[in-house]
Amino acid sequence: MQTSKTIKERQRAYAERLLTALGEHLTSRAVTTVLIVAENGRPALDVTDSRCRMRRVFVHLPFCWFYWGDQDDERVSFLQMDGAVDRIERAVREGWREGEQGELSVDLNKILDAYRG
Repeated sequence: MQTSKTIKERQRAYAERLLTALGEHLTSRAVTTVLIVAENGRPALDVTDSRCRMRRVFVHLPFCWFYWGDQDDERVSFLQMDGAVDRIERAVREGWREGEQGELSVDLNKILDAYRG
């Protein structure tokens, strides 16, 4: 399925562009960021907080989120970049929450597959 691969490649490129823009905004506010590719091939932004702890910020395209954990206050819409930058900068200044970084488990592909049956 060449079409599916092309869509996935486009989604990944879009996520990388969003993370690059986020990283540029945060860097201009003296926040340390590095664009990476995570183990599972997803683009991510490594962001260091005020206590020198790193979290990965990911993009969730279907819900238009930047997220850095699984809690309600660990995600923000990327549709309003200025607000997203403000929220993430505030989280960085306050310091990431203690403990391991949670992962969002919303997989829309599994939901879609259930209805294709």
